[in-house]
Amino acid sequence: MPTDAGPTMLHDWIARAAARDPDKPWIVSAEDDRTVSYGQLREITGRMATALSTRGIGRNDRIALLSNNTIEQLLCYFGIMAYGATICTVHIEMNRNQLDDIFTRLRPNLVLYQDDLGLDDLLATVSAPRLLLGRWDTPAVDTFFATVAGCVASDMHTDAGPNDDAVILFTSGTSAKPKGVVLNYREHLLNIDPTATGFGITANDRIYDFRSFNWASAQLLGALVPVNRGATLVMAPKFSASRFFSHLRDHRVTVAAGNPTTINILLNSNDGAHRNNLPSLRFLTSSSAPLTLEEWRRFEQHFGVPIAQGYGSSETGWIAAAPGEARRQGTVGRPFAYHDVAIVDGSNRLNPGATGQIEVGGFPDHNYRTLAEDGRITVSQRGRMLTGDLGLIDDAGFLRVTGRAKDLIIRGGVNISPLEIDSFLMQHPAVIEVATVGIPDAIYGEEVVSYAVARPGAMIDASALLRYCSDGLPAFKAPKHIMLTTSLPKTERGKLDRRALAERWNRRKSDHA
Repeated sequence: MPTDAGPTMLHDWIARAAARDPDKPWIVSAEDDRTVSYGQLREITGRMATALSTRGIGRNDRIALLSNNTIEQLLCYFGIMAYGATICTVHIEMNRNQLDDIFTRLRPNLVLYQDDLGLDDLLATVSAPRLLLGRWDTPAVDTFFATVAGCVASDMHTDAGPNDDAVILFTSGTSAKPKGVVLNYREHLLNIDPTATGFGITANDRIYDFRSFNWASAQLLGALVPVNRGATLVMAPKFSASRFFSHLRDHRVTVAAGNPTTINILLNSNDGAHRNNLPSLRFLTSSSAPLTLEEWRRFEQHFGVPIAQGYGSSETGWIAAAPGEARRQGTVGRPFAYHDVAIVDGSNRLNPGATGQIEVGGFPDHNYRTLAEDGRITVSQRGRMLTGDLGLIDDAGFLRVTGRAKDLIIRGGVNISPLEIDSFLMQHPAVIEVATVGIPDAIYGEEVVSYAVARPGAMIDASALLRYCSDGLPAFKAPKHIMLTTSLPKTERGKLDRRALAERWNRRKSDHA
């Protein structure tokens, strides 16, 4: 694998796609059909390079981008990285109350922000220059895109190399401080070709993505992979169950991004979508959290559309994937060779089929870096990294994620995966959602408790569900209590929040003490 992954690599991808088919759509807005071609992408990023150079922006200079999903957001994302500066993406909805802390650590050289987000008061104390983005096609006076429109396109770029900072990603956070993950050009861009190959993406694909492009998963698969392959991105501002399948149909989408939460929502919609009336669609992806096998099977049976589950993190990029046509249910695809994924117990690599912690290697000198309180970059881990997940690699080389190490329930010295209990309960016809947690127990250390949500219109009884588990699970794994609830707590990114459920249980016990 090449290691020369500076800004010129991204510039070359854009130039290659534009030379092959300059009029081909690079991006299409699913809401209003606004389109930017590859030829226009090359022209605008060239103009942006001139604009940034004129402002004296250099390598490792940080440009904060505050925007929801828009064409202008992604034009800036590509233009800044292809020029060789550092793009810093912030999800405003999730991080609005953390902006003061973010800017204290980030210390940006320039702030670009979307016009209608109500950020003027929040940005008033920021010392860095700041500019409204405006629209690329009808740029208003005193906006960044008005400046870009007035520049001549050029091949100007900084002298940034593979080890210079390409992107800083801020994780979601409302009460806790969001983590600022720092990735260099080599780490960020060299993940793209393996990801495109892993999902089987070609120039003929039209990829639909509604996920926030402020986070790594969408940036890698939804933004960078299409440019790497010369494919087309169909972008939606956010997920809409009522418009999801119509967007796929109207825009002849071949691959659509998803996650377990949106898959569950689609399963409970009344949409009559099916592969028979979605002739272009190859498969749907799922990531960000494990998808239970029962939900996976139900979706494929109901809609006739394969799901390709993938796996990755902000620090590592995508780790494993498989095209929908080659997916193996219950797995997240095959690990990418360059990551050198291992299943370990301490310092020992385990054989295929054995469950342990998932460890990622990447390059021998890879460092996992974050922003410290004083704005400096600190190395949190060097070389190989434990992802925090448990899993196994089967005999065919597919990776199966079995849970989070921190969520593991240890009952009487025996390890129990909450996902195993969740998957079993999800097979009950009256259950639509379930989450299992470990709660303190004086005798066994931890005991198993499950929270279950009934399918709309279904009648379920906790005692009946307990009998169902006793009949189908080993006694030491069967939940001691099953609590019925109308909903399960989720994090800001839609991931199941097991910690909140454990806290809910502890509050309940305190109230009844």
